[in-house]
Amino acid sequence: MTGTQAAARRTGPAGAPPPARGGRPRIRITPPSRRTSLIVLVLLTVLGGGTTWAVYGSGWFRATKVTVRGERVLTEAQIEQAAAVPLGGPLASVDTGAVRERLLTALPRLARVDVARSWPHTVTVTVTERVPSAVLQNGRKFTEVDRDGVRFATVDRAPAGVPLVRLTPDASGAAASLRVFGTSRLLQSAIAVSRDLPDALHGRATAIRVRSFDGISVELTGGRDVMWGSAEQGAFKASVLTALMKAEPHATHYDVSAPSAPAASGS
Repeated sequence: MTGTQAAARRTGPAGAPPPARGGRPRIRITPPSRRTSLIVLVLLTVLGGGTTWAVYGSGWFRATKVTVRGERVLTEAQIEQAAAVPLGGPLASVDTGAVRERLLTALPRLARVDVARSWPHTVTVTVTERVPSAVLQNGRKFTEVDRDGVRFATVDRAPAGVPLVRLTPDASGAAASLRVFGTSRLLQSAIAVSRDLPDALHGRATAIRVRSFDGISVELTGGRDVMWGSAEQGAFKASVLTALMKAEPHATHYDVSAPSAPAASGS
């Protein structure tokens, strides 16, 4: 093979670059011209501006409706009024965080609020209401308290199936308990007891009586009662009480104040 033939084989026909190793031809990518890049940039700008106008300037995505979900005691009208969602403007401009804060501030009964935009025209408000775990009596009114001790509503009637907390300190323990723990702490203990009651007793506890820090008892329907003691070891006491009531279903008095040595009496 002559030198001329070897050079031609290396360069390929008509001076083209030699094929890549393995026999595949090399692909040369030509960068777009400045004019092409400018055209693409203009098109993207036009499309972006059109999208912005459609969302904010046109009537296609206006906020025209509020949908409320999850309400139980509160009405849809109460929630809509407290939410004060601005209607008529762009849906994208609705401040969902501000709506949520307005609801939580205006309606203490709400434990959780989620606000979302539902395209093309709706603001969806999903609420979770607090559930009363105990009731405190204030004159002729009743204050509902949830399992976390939050007092969230004052009502004219105590809700059915929710125990009423009665602070009735006895003569021997009144002064010491009130001096050391205070009324607020004793009420918190009663609410903790209500929270820890076995599920089987929910709706059957009519009152929680607090005589002292470690003298808390629970009154049940059917003339039965439970001596609970202090609010400590609540989960343990609940499991012991459940087993005790199964073993002694006809007893009228149960004592789990010392959960390692429970007792039942009466029939």
